[in-house]
Amino acid sequence: MSNQNAFKAVFLTEIRRRLFEESFPRLRQCLAELSEDEIWYKANDNSNAVGNLALHLCGNVRQWIVSGLGGETDNRQRDLEFLPDSRIPVKELLHLIDTTEKDAAEVLRHCTTSDLLKIRDVQIYKETGIAILIHVVEHFSYHVGQITYFVKYRRDIDMGYYEL
Repeated sequence: MSNQNAFKAVFLTEIRRRLFEESFPRLRQCLAELSEDEIWYKANDNSNAVGNLALHLCGNVRQWIVSGLGGETDNRQRDLEFLPDSRIPVKELLHLIDTTEKDAAEVLRHCTTSDLLKIRDVQIYKETGIAILIHVVEHFSYHVGQITYFVKYRRDIDMGYYEL
């Protein structure tokens, strides 16, 4: 195996671990701890509801991975992810999360070394496939951390993310 192929394999394995074994499951775990009203609760004008953050994460993954890296049409309307009118039933939100995860996994399944190195336009940026994936992992983790804080605040529980 060439160094490029070895790098690609190790890099994509780590991206998959961070997204599909940590971040997506943690998001679902947090949502399972909250009532529908808590999911859509917004404390003030300068904060976001957990549900809006979940919509935002789906929008980000779709724009950056599914469209940016995978080549699908980018239909994202980012501002709508944060509006109170964006509230959808939790069952629909979970379906959107599941579909987003599945679609992103499919893009990664077909990702080549050339895909990782190619520069693409995403939002106002020019990014390599590597930069796209790093951005999504850190962005997802950041917002899951915010959501986790809210759940811990509301439920006074340890989420058990690091239990062996």
